[in-house]
Amino acid sequence: MNERRYVVYYRVSTQKQSRSGLGLEAQRQAVNDYLAQYGGQVIAEFQEVESGKRADRPRFHEAADYAELANATLLVAKLDRLSRDLHFITGLQKRGIRFTLCDLPDVDQLTIHILAAMAQHEARMISQRTKHALQAAKARGAKLGNPELDAIRHHDLAIANHQRSQAQAQWKQRIQRVIQHLEEQEGLHSGVAIAEALNRRGLTTYQGRPFTSATISRLRQ
Repeated sequence: MNERRYVVYYRVSTQKQSRSGLGLEAQRQAVNDYLAQYGGQVIAEFQEVESGKRADRPRFHEAADYAELANATLLVAKLDRLSRDLHFITGLQKRGIRFTLCDLPDVDQLTIHILAAMAQHEARMISQRTKHALQAAKARGAKLGNPELDAIRHHDLAIANHQRSQAQAQWKQRIQRVIQHLEEQEGLHSGVAIAEALNRRGLTTYQGRPFTSATISRLRQ
């Protein structure tokens, strides 16, 4: 059985707390206790001094990007260290980022599952209402279908290509932030060293291949 891998995120609200260790020590202890009980490998740590009310927290987004790219789980001491904003929390679910709370290890599986089930139920109800409306329109003799379907398909293909380009650009931004983290926090600078570090952590290129020094060189351009 593969050992679960974690990206740890610590947050304190003030510079004073950061300097004194107040709050941060408790978070580190919670993480250590969790790992001692459940096991797992920490592949990266991120620490931030910022209010939990803000959604634009750079270090959090670096941690989330890292976890997403490495197919790892985001590990946080308590829910309030992550956020109290429901939309912020469910945003992680939409991105497919797993997270675990040290004090409530099952809260993501329970709460997010319920929220996802509610959203799925609503989507199903909308689909059923649309289907019934189309059936009623057909019964009234309305002509269904779109005479401009070919033009729409061409337009949809252009949109799909644009969305694919956007997704690739977003991936590039995220992996570049991970590379910057390796350079600044681990002192890695050569393409070979960075590629090896990314591969060890289970990260892959946009096409799902291992990183090489040539890949890193292109990403740095």
